[in-house]
Amino acid sequence: MKPVLAVVGLIFLSCVFAVGQEHPTITAQPNTVYVSADGKFEAPPDSAIIQFNISAQEETAKAAYDHASRDAEQFRQILRSNGIDPKTAEFGFYSIQPVYDWKNPKRKLIAYRVNTSVSLKLRDFSKIAPILQQLADSNIGESQSMSYTLENLDSAKVKAVEDAYRRARMNAEAVAHSGGRVLGDISYASVDTFEQIRPMPLMGRVGVAMMRAQTEPAPSEEFTPQNVTVTAHVNALFNLK
Repeated sequence: MKPVLAVVGLIFLSCVFAVGQEHPTITAQPNTVYVSADGKFEAPPDSAIIQFNISAQEETAKAAYDHASRDAEQFRQILRSNGIDPKTAEFGFYSIQPVYDWKNPKRKLIAYRVNTSVSLKLRDFSKIAPILQQLADSNIGESQSMSYTLENLDSAKVKAVEDAYRRARMNAEAVAHSGGRVLGDISYASVDTFEQIRPMPLMGRVGVAMMRAQTEPAPSEEFTPQNVTVTAHVNALFNLK
């Protein structure tokens, strides 16, 4: 009778935790229990990531490249003026694309466009507003966005997994206890982790206005950025004694 109870418990838990979650197909075995659980870890962010694109369009490829290079150098000057080493920023590769006049039946070539992406990670949050303000004033960046994150995401993921496993084992122990059994060792597990990073788009005059507002005292100036949340989903198969 005990093996039967274990299989029934396994089927019951599989039905409950399958709602809203996908997990690997595991063949039900006697004297085992299969459970799923979610866990999370929250912490205040310790880093901010500013991302934007540099794009320049000119009549010749060389002129477009030179234009983009001047914009990149202007951004380096912005970093220097804020006491930041320009090497801190990461630049993507430069791509050159021809621009055609599609209204012309012969698809006339009218210009060249050079694009590159820029990413800057900051640990000093007080430098965020000045840099974004100067980027907006200089008009050298497109599709600006900013997000808060954790420097050591791997450590946060481990803590989220530990929380998920603790919940999974607790559920498995409840099933084992209900069936008059004792929970044994884990024989299988699968793990998925997810990072909840909320980028803040900063575009056009709205972004400029927001950055200017941040330079003045505000009711929320003593509040910290929203916590970074890392979640984990664990599927685990335990033996029953």
